[in-house]
Amino acid sequence: MRSFGRVLTAMVTPFDNNLEVDYERAAELAKFLAEHGTDGLVVCGTTGESPTLTKEEKIKLIKTVKEAVAGKVTIIAGTGSNNTKDTIAMTKEVEKIGVDGVMVVGPYYNKPSQEGFYQHFKAVAESTSLPIIVYNVPGRTGSNILPATVIRLSQIPNIVAIKEASGNLEQVSQIATGVSEDFLIYSGDDSLTLPILAIGGTGIISVASHVVGDKLKEMVEAFFAGEREKATKLHLELYPVFKGMFITSNPVPVKAALGMIDMPVGGVRLPLVEATEQEQETIKNILQKFI
Repeated sequence: MRSFGRVLTAMVTPFDNNLEVDYERAAELAKFLAEHGTDGLVVCGTTGESPTLTKEEKIKLIKTVKEAVAGKVTIIAGTGSNNTKDTIAMTKEVEKIGVDGVMVVGPYYNKPSQEGFYQHFKAVAESTSLPIIVYNVPGRTGSNILPATVIRLSQIPNIVAIKEASGNLEQVSQIATGVSEDFLIYSGDDSLTLPILAIGGTGIISVASHVVGDKLKEMVEAFFAGEREKATKLHLELYPVFKGMFITSNPVPVKAALGMIDMPVGGVRLPLVEATEQEQETIKNILQKFI
């Protein structure tokens, strides 16, 4: 099984002044990220504001990004929803585009049981030949996919990875002890990347890599090269950025930050609102040493 890479960026969706998807800027951003530490792009995930994108916008956006960086980085499409039938339909659509894999979030709002989680992901896996990343983010979905369920899911051949954003290192440890060595564990929290690598993680699906991608890649590579002191030093240097990208709802801070590094990507769609003046000032101060 091929790896998706160690540093994947959960890519924002650029909008124009009318909050319509700016596909030209999306292509530019994809190329920028590919040149600055990113091994793969996750398109139409949480950071890409997938809940407020139409199906047609998502498909065009994924096609645009793939065309822009074909062969340079892996392309993972976010296809998950809280409707199994719709998730399967979207997964089949992106398979036609030729993406490298899909990321499927645990169904939100419904609050399924652990058996419900298992059956949901199993049904999606059986509908596609694409490799699947399970995305566990209880802070957004309202439900936690427990380690025992992840271990069970890992036995399905094309469920190959998890993005773990529970914030619980013990949970990540439990997963790592129960899955095979080729099952990929990605941190879903920038600030927990290094700790998760230390307990068997593969890499990070990152928000901060939009603005500090090269440094983040350097940290991850240092860890795998056995340069633990260097990795720790870089982690501590980057930590304020990791936290600053979440001072309000993602992707509000990172979109503001991109504008500050001359890569403007527009605003956010309701119900999100743009960063306040105080939040922008905080972000600007954090970024000063990296700009």
